[in-house]
Amino acid sequence: MDKPQNRYLAVAYKLYSVADGMKSLEEMTHENHPFQFISGFGVSLDAFEQNIVALQKGAKFDFTLSKEEAFGEYDPEGVHKLQREVFVVNDRFDGEHIYEGAIITLTDEDDRRFMARVIEVADDGVTVDTNHPLAGKELNFIGEIIENREATNEEIQMMLNKLSEGCGCDCEDCHGGDSNNHDHHGCGCGHCHG
Repeated sequence: MDKPQNRYLAVAYKLYSVADGMKSLEEMTHENHPFQFISGFGVSLDAFEQNIVALQKGAKFDFTLSKEEAFGEYDPEGVHKLQREVFVVNDRFDGEHIYEGAIITLTDEDDRRFMARVIEVADDGVTVDTNHPLAGKELNFIGEIIENREATNEEIQMMLNKLSEGCGCDCEDCHGGDSNNHDHHGCGCGHCHG
């Protein structure tokens, strides 16, 4: 059996969460700044990738992923209260970066990085939610394929390099962008949205 190709994909889309029949816009990428990735690297949701990888350039799409296909059910055990000392830099609490609603990067005991959202900052600790912000929601993607072709060896190598540094996406939210501007910009990678 042939090994599946690594496809270079660029897509412009609107992502809506669906709850009780109501749709809310969560992310949006544009034709002039599409979500670009190479298939087969786990950069995007598997079900998202499966729905678009066979589509040709210029094709439109409109599909909905179940909670299970997306980010799973919301897990109340994903909420943790951490000591304020965890967020001390140069003997001072890092209030510039640790505030309610902030998206922060934490590291577990195995040195794996993951994103969390600050729910509350109090005198006795900082409460964070490690659930993906879209956990527990169906996701509706509506958009267009801007590019779909076999990835070059150079692009695959660049993707491997990015993955060794982080999540592999080009999203500004993951790579030094404005953490207050998550609502309508994203990249479908699951690491950025906040």
